[in-house]
Amino acid sequence: MAGKSKILYQCTQCGFESAKWMGKCPECGSWNSMEEIVKETAVVPRAAVSRAVGSARPVKIRDISIEDEHRYHTGLSELDRVLGGGIVKGSLILLSGDPGIGKSTMLLQICESLGETLRVLYVSGEESARQIKLRAGRLGVQSDNLWIMTETDVQLIVETIHAEKPDLVMIDSIQTMNYSELSSSPGSVTQVRESTNAMMRCAKSMDIPILIVGHVNKDGAIAGPKVLEHIVDAVLYFEGDRQMTYRILRAAKNRYGSTNEIGVFDMGENGLRQVENPSEAMLSGRPKNASGTCVTAVMEGSRPILAEIQGLATTSGFGTPRRMSTGFDYNRMALILAVLEKRAGYYFSNLDAYLNVVGGLRLDEPSVDLAVAMALVSSLKDTAIREDTVVFGEIGLPGELRSINHADLRIGEAARLGFARCILPYHSLKNLTGPMGGIEIIGAKTVREAFEAATTQ
Repeated sequence: MAGKSKILYQCTQCGFESAKWMGKCPECGSWNSMEEIVKETAVVPRAAVSRAVGSARPVKIRDISIEDEHRYHTGLSELDRVLGGGIVKGSLILLSGDPGIGKSTMLLQICESLGETLRVLYVSGEESARQIKLRAGRLGVQSDNLWIMTETDVQLIVETIHAEKPDLVMIDSIQTMNYSELSSSPGSVTQVRESTNAMMRCAKSMDIPILIVGHVNKDGAIAGPKVLEHIVDAVLYFEGDRQMTYRILRAAKNRYGSTNEIGVFDMGENGLRQVENPSEAMLSGRPKNASGTCVTAVMEGSRPILAEIQGLATTSGFGTPRRMSTGFDYNRMALILAVLEKRAGYYFSNLDAYLNVVGGLRLDEPSVDLAVAMALVSSLKDTAIREDTVVFGEIGLPGELRSINHADLRIGEAARLGFARCILPYHSLKNLTGPMGGIEIIGAKTVREAFEAATTQ
């Protein structure tokens, strides 16, 4: 039954509604995010409500069977790792990232492996069927079980899913989907929320996994209401610089696995190629006997990864020294510089300081502190750190080195790649158990001790 319509103002970031326009959203604090919408209130008959309530019956948890529960393997082990072992039946997965980062390429690429045993429905609202065919030919996707549908009407898509009963559905993208009963334009808060709700109900009722592509706004967050991330079962972020080949896949939310795992991919002419040994790939082309470079070991979930950190300290041409950081938190870098000057006697107050993490990685783990300090001090002193040395540890404000976790896994990864020395906080030595692969382990209590050990031949 049709109801009344009224004009409201809705926040594009959080979905907050107001009867009047406001420059700042009182719910999330976003500026200039209130947009005008026409909201229709439908009157639902009491009989319909009673039937809906009576259709759901509670079930004892011990009576629910999970014996036939299994995951679909995508053919990309890096993607399966991030998902927690594969795609769960009936799950709703949101894949987001910058334009051109490789979201559509990844979905179309895994169709070749999934199509060997599953019927896959690929719904596109951005490309024509001919464009998808051309891209599939470039990626080598020729599965007979891949069905293409170019449609933006959500109700028609849901009807097609109920009629065709595919094993897996892909939606590219949710911002192009349109719910015909709503008067707002595609991509608006209401359209994105209701379209995702319709897909969620379809996935749960038919036990079909659905993968959704979501765009991001200029701030890097998923475009649309924040409630979108609460509806889906998993939120995956595809990160990386478009000018660089490496792509990082992270899970911001995962109801069926860990959110600490990452997947590393390399974008080439024939699509995405998974990098099963990211440490070796990140260290390829490392300069020999060059000052201002240091190798560290970070933990991404259960996987240790070696990364190269480059620092540069040079005379400032202005009254205020310049600080710049790529791949590492700028505020954390400023804190480390302050500790080096106050506690360790390395003066950067009149120098420009630059920091770069090679390979497009973004490191936010505290164990990277010591390697950042080593790279900057190495550039300041113009003294190279030994090539066969790996450094990791957290730096405290008094200048001491704090112990870190998973030291044995980091050392094992360094030994596997041929490194001969490892410098870590002295208090982490007591947590080491078992053989370390013949690598020399040095415990340091201060930054100065670590630098002297790292430059000793």
